[in-house]
Amino acid sequence: MWEPWRVSDGFWERVQPLLPQTQRRFRYPGRLRVEDRRCLEGILFVLFSGLPWRAVPSELGVSGVTCWRRLRSWQEAGVWSRLLFSLRAELEQRGALEEARLLVDSSIAPAKKGARRLGQARWTAAAPPASGT
Repeated sequence: MWEPWRVSDGFWERVQPLLPQTQRRFRYPGRLRVEDRRCLEGILFVLFSGLPWRAVPSELGVSGVTCWRRLRSWQEAGVWSRLLFSLRAELEQRGALEEARLLVDSSIAPAKKGARRLGQARWTAAAPPASGT
């Protein structure tokens, strides 16, 4: 069975250096931190399936709450923008990026509980394509 949320070794090698490193406290260390790779797989599971965080399967070895917290901390640390930047740079270097078709947009996601949209989607290309082309 195909599980698109499973992180390949190659992709993990690309993502791992972008993640913030956290040091375990010496005094009162608490529980061991769940591995970042497991959390990433839990995050990807929710994104691919569209299910709520509480539906993250126990086979992944992480809870949905932990995945959500890690997603939030990585987002605050700028992990996702750095990953997007590095992937785009790699595609540009290969010549595999067609800028006329490049658009990253989340405005299609419905606002929860009547929340307002904060702004419009930005074009990543220099200018929108001319009509009729």
